[in-house]
Amino acid sequence: MTKQLPPLHPGEILREEFILPYGLTAGKVAKACGVPRTRIERIVNEEKGLSGDTALRLAKFFRTSPEFWMNLQSLYEVQVAKREIGEKIEEIEPIDIAD
Repeated sequence: MTKQLPPLHPGEILREEFILPYGLTAGKVAKACGVPRTRIERIVNEEKGLSGDTALRLAKFFRTSPEFWMNLQSLYEVQVAKREIGEKIEEIEPIDIAD
């Protein structure tokens, strides 16, 4: 049995690929983005997901796209759900669509 790595939380990407390399803090990012410091702290601590609002703000600040951030969030949520209910999903019979 192989051990799976946990799904990649968008907060880990924010922390490891943006905040740390640029020498930023959650407080600096929050202030620049106009959001509460606790919002960014909870995201980078992987306690909270990204909203569309936060994705727009991070995209502007880091010169990325909101889709980049939302895709990270979406992928994370699907991977978490697959781990939680994957066996039940396998039991679903797809509809037979005839032409």
